[in-house]
Amino acid sequence: MNWKLYKNELIVVASLLLMLYALLYKNNQISSRTQEMLSTKHTVREFRELITLQKTWADKKVSKKVNKLEKIVPSSKVKWSKKGKKLTASYKDLDPKELNRLIINILSMAVQIQELKINRNDSSYDVEFKCKW
Repeated sequence: MNWKLYKNELIVVASLLLMLYALLYKNNQISSRTQEMLSTKHTVREFRELITLQKTWADKKVSKKVNKLEKIVPSSKVKWSKKGKKLTASYKDLDPKELNRLIINILSMAVQIQELKINRNDSSYDVEFKCKW
């Protein structure tokens, strides 16, 4: 076989193969860059959420809000123990309205609830609550 006769055809085939390789390489780079950008956006979103949570947990008003839990119901129904950033509270003989008010306030605060027990005694409720912030 005489390669000199097919010299032009070989150059065309080689250039087509090179163009195909370049096209595949470019598509691969674009898809990997797209995945990298999506990953970066997800990481940035997580960092923003983390910063928001840190600001919420570092808020100095949380202690004041926790102290309001003691004053929601009459003091005769509350057994209160607060040490540093940990709270243990027991509420006895709460009526349904007091229980509802207490639970709404507990769930709306930025605290980590470690224990929440609610026991029903006839028409009253007993609540044990432990949290930290």
